[in-house]
Amino acid sequence: MSGEGLDRDLADLPPELRWRTWMARVEAVLFASAAPVARGDLARVVGQGVSVEMLIADIAGALADRPYEVAQVAGGWMLRTRAHYADAIKAAADLGPAKLAFTEAEMGVLCAIAYHQPIDRAGLKDIFGKDVSRDLLARLRHKNLIASGPRSPRPGAPHSFVTTETFLATFDLQSLRDLPELELR
Repeated sequence: MSGEGLDRDLADLPPELRWRTWMARVEAVLFASAAPVARGDLARVVGQGVSVEMLIADIAGALADRPYEVAQVAGGWMLRTRAHYADAIKAAADLGPAKLAFTEAEMGVLCAIAYHQPIDRAGLKDIFGKDVSRDLLARLRHKNLIASGPRSPRPGAPHSFVTTETFLATFDLQSLRDLPELELR
């Protein structure tokens, strides 16, 4: 992102108008992005020393009565529709079943990867007591919920699996530290 001609400081504007312009810029970037936008990316559209967090808080306040909100997920922020409006959106768009519906097996494997990453197929077999289908892993990869991780130290150095930013955003997590604690029986 070059932004060479972008006046970030807006020194010629009165302070209140300057702040609203920065808010509008940040909101525009969030609106245009399909993925969470990191703090550093947002900082590039505002002046030196401007608090991105304060801008986000003011944008969130301005959107309080709107059907969408600013959400902090996967190390950044994004605009998303409030959950309350999901049925209206589905009805209007005739979306049918949810795009990211999971089978019980997919959810189990996704949880195993999330909690034990990086993990290879042999590690998943250790957890489930049977081989995990390559097709199941391919479906999770196709949904962009998992990706290849580092090579495993096991013989043959098989690929391992890790979760993605899409996984974090899908499950409304800021980071993997936000996963619920496992209850071991």
